[in-house]
Amino acid sequence: MGNKFVEIDLAVGSDESDIEKKIRQATGLKNFSYKINKKSLDARSKKHIRWVMKVLVSSDDLKSNTVIDEENLIIPKISNKKKVVVVGTGPAGIFSAYVLLEAGFVVTVIDLGPEVFTRVRKVRDFEKNGELDERANYAFGEGGAGTFSDGKLTSRTKNIEKEKKYIFSKYVKFGAPAEIEYLAKPHIGSNNLIKIVRGMRHDFINQGGNIIFDNKMLDFEHHNGVVSSIDTEKGKLDADYFIFAIGHSAMDTQKMLIRNNVKFKVKGFAIGSRVEHYQELINQAKWALPELPGVKAADYAVTYSSPTNFDCYSFCMCPGGMVVPAAYRKGVNIVNGMSNYKRNYPFANSAIVAAFSIEDILRKEIEPYEALDWVVDLEEKFYNFSNSFKAPAVNVRDFMNNKVSSNFPKSSYPFDLLGADFSEFLPQRIINSMKNGLNEFSKKINGFETGVLIGLESKTSSPIQVLRDGMKCAGFENLYLAGEGSGLSGGIVSSAADGIKSAFDIILSEK
Repeated sequence: MGNKFVEIDLAVGSDESDIEKKIRQATGLKNFSYKINKKSLDARSKKHIRWVMKVLVSSDDLKSNTVIDEENLIIPKISNKKKVVVVGTGPAGIFSAYVLLEAGFVVTVIDLGPEVFTRVRKVRDFEKNGELDERANYAFGEGGAGTFSDGKLTSRTKNIEKEKKYIFSKYVKFGAPAEIEYLAKPHIGSNNLIKIVRGMRHDFINQGGNIIFDNKMLDFEHHNGVVSSIDTEKGKLDADYFIFAIGHSAMDTQKMLIRNNVKFKVKGFAIGSRVEHYQELINQAKWALPELPGVKAADYAVTYSSPTNFDCYSFCMCPGGMVVPAAYRKGVNIVNGMSNYKRNYPFANSAIVAAFSIEDILRKEIEPYEALDWVVDLEEKFYNFSNSFKAPAVNVRDFMNNKVSSNFPKSSYPFDLLGADFSEFLPQRIINSMKNGLNEFSKKINGFETGVLIGLESKTSSPIQVLRDGMKCAGFENLYLAGEGSGLSGGIVSSAADGIKSAFDIILSEK
């Protein structure tokens, strides 16, 4: 039997029989099997929107064989039973723990929050009564912040192909749609991630791993660059290696690390607001149709590079999704976006953010802890506007014209929207950058100026970045800071891959 790759394009709404027909036309074969290798939507021409596919065709009538890169992530085995403690159950934490367990380590994972279904219940209660649980919310709890997102699996990180294949295979094993392994823009959806996170936990425990929920790390003991144990609310945990996968919202833990001589530097990041539109408006702008058969919802990605202000761009676009109150503790008010797998909510949202350096804003050098304080101060301003999780908001057109909005269209945000002057919260240079960007985006996407800016988006990435020696924290022999809390990764895939690379560094040090 031989095989070869064949590229085809299909009208939206096509089914399996249409794929087979296209393959017959392209190859002349009558008997064959196929596997989709890549699939992406080409909407550059609104009159000819189509799926573009690369399929691997196999048939007895094919004599040649295409070389296929099926290289997998090979996890070496260790003979000793060294212990590892992982802090955090987000993508970086759980994937590093999985790899280490499969290598033969004794692995204990702790998380300050509860298991995922308790977390879901706490989030629902919060949106009903406005009482935030500081350990079970959109930021904290089993699965990390990524559990309540769109579940996007795109990443710009290079040289992680083996890690990506491992990550995707785990997700598919525990319930993710198989299409994530070939779609150009794969996503899982929050409703699926909740079940997948639980399935991964059960499997991890069945294989001999240990997970302790509702247990916060308070401090850690170290001497001459060697960490011996961590202090937690439920007692001391000793180990040979430690991976802290704390996420980007654990600023109190980042400060604790700074006090313990973990070295960070201030880095550039981005802040702004969530913009929300009716999804049908985005569909019309991108497709010239209110909907497409077989396609969930239109997305967009827009950027504006300014010669005089900060660059502005869209971030974490959630088609058919909702804007959610993503506060990680009481007294701060921030927002994020999420979508379920079907992306069938009537709204679309995306962060509109300006990329900048806090040191550039303040016109002086600052220490990492000062950068954290600057962000928290901003988040508190948005809360103090109403002393609640109601969101300061402004219609895009009013924002561009320096007006305060008094009325808003229907929104997915679970609390009230309050008309506000965003220049009272955000530095003027960021306001100017967002105005310039929104003006350009309104030229690119018809009707964009009719959207609503909702709340503060401050968690695009961490404002500080850990200094590493290889994968280890600089100055430490057995301590790793992985995932978004390190300031060196962002999103589900790059964070999970960062955790896997940390795990491999530990494994190879024992070989």
